Amino acid sequence: MTVTEDAVRAAAAEIVAAFGSHDALRYFDGFAMDATFIFYSTPQRLESRAAYETLWAKWETENQFRVLGCISSNHHVQTGDDFGVFTHDVETMVEMDGLVDTVRERETIVFEKRGNRWLAVHEHLSARP
Repeated sequence: MTVTEDAVRAAAAEIVAAFGSHDALRYFDGFAMDATFIFYSTPQRLESRAAYETLWAKWETENQFRVLGCISSNHHVQTGDDFGVFTHDVETMVEMDGLVDTVRERETIVFEKRGNRWLAVHEHLSARP
């Protein structure tokens, strides 16, 4: 593994850990402000971190959304000079509208080195067949 691969894996692990513990501040800190998001559960692409933060807050308020845990497996990292692509399988336990469910998905997170940090600039989530 290269230093870049290690850095991308560490940045991804931090995002997954923060998400899995429902630590929204730490979770969103791993994303650039201009990051974009594509989720199969939302009809439109989210054009910024702020748009996703607004949606997250809406889920919490209107649906009592809470992440109860997250397991990441089957990691793969591809890198270039200042970018990395992290793909993995995700199994997430969530509570929504008073119901607990386990969701199995695949995810791609694109990272870019900005200054001395690796920040996520795009996230794409799809249902795992």
